[in-house]
Amino acid sequence: MITLADINAAATRIAPHVRRTPTIEVRALSAPLTPAKLSLKLENLQATGSFKARGATNKLLSLPPEALQRGIVTASGGNHGLAVARAAKLAGVKATIYVPENITAAKVEKLKRWGATVEIIGKVWNETNLHALAFAEANDVAYFHPFADAAVMAGQGTAALELLADVPDLDVVLVAIGGGGLVSGMGVAIKALKPSVTIIGIEPVGSPTLKASLDAGRVVRLPEVTSRIATMSCAETDPAVFDVVRSVVDDVVLLSDDDMLEASRWLWFELGIAADLSGAAAVAALMTGRVGYAAGTSVGALVCGAGPEGVA
Repeated sequence: MITLADINAAATRIAPHVRRTPTIEVRALSAPLTPAKLSLKLENLQATGSFKARGATNKLLSLPPEALQRGIVTASGGNHGLAVARAAKLAGVKATIYVPENITAAKVEKLKRWGATVEIIGKVWNETNLHALAFAEANDVAYFHPFADAAVMAGQGTAALELLADVPDLDVVLVAIGGGGLVSGMGVAIKALKPSVTIIGIEPVGSPTLKASLDAGRVVRLPEVTSRIATMSCAETDPAVFDVVRSVVDDVVLLSDDDMLEASRWLWFELGIAADLSGAAAVAALMTGRVGYAAGTSVGALVCGAGPEGVA
C-alpha cells in the first residue's frame, strides 16, 4: 500500500507544518521499569497532541486545493479528528468531525476550540464512520480516513524515520493500535531501514481488532467493542491495512483499559509526561510484563497521544 519512498516524500512535504518530536531515554526512576534501554518517542508533544497531525497534514498537502473547497469530514475517536480540524485550519476550510459516544469530553472541547463542527453518533468508530461517509457523499466534502489511506499511513510512518535517527541501535518498537494505520506506516519504514527490529502492537482487551484478524488469518469484525478508549476502539480494520500489518508486525499483545490508565499515571508521576490512555499503551505493556526485555536490548516506545487522563 505504501513504500519507504512514500514515507520519505511525506517527511519532506509535512516538515514545515509539524514538529520533529523529541526522543528521550528513560533513566533515574523511583523503581526500575525494565532492564532494557528504554527510549520514548514523545508524539504527545506533536501538534494537536498526537502523531495524527502527520497523517492528516500529508493527506491535506497531497490533494489539490479544489478538492477541499467544500471542507473536510472524518470519523475519529478524537486524535485524528483534532489533526483534521487543524488541517482544515491550514487550508482555510470547514471541518466536520463525527465521533463515537465514548469520546472524552476533553477531546470534544478541543475539537470545538479548533473550530470544528462535532457530531456525536455511534457506539464505536465503525458505526460513526458510516455517518461521516454519508455526509461526505451528500455534501461533496473531502473525506479523510483515519487509517486506511495511503497518504495518512505514509504521514504516520514519518515518526519511525525520526525514531530510528535518534536511536539507531533499536531492537524493539512498541506501538499502540487503533485501526492499524500508525503501526503500518511505522512498520513499513522500520522494516525497510532495519529489518531486524521487532515490532510489537498493543491493543485493548476490549477491542482486539488486529489480534483477532491475525489469529484468523483474515479481517474479522468484532462482535462487540467494550474498551472505553475511543482512540483504540475499532470493530473492523481495512483489508489493505491488515495486509500491511501482517507483513510488518511481529506480535500483538492485549492490555486492559485499567493497565493503560495506570501507565498514564506512572508517566505523569515519574516523567511529567501527560499521556492519554493510547499514549500510555506501550509503557503499560512493559509495566504489566506482557512484554519483557533483557539488559542490552534497546526498546523504543511511542507515547502517541496527550490527554488529561495522564494527570488523573
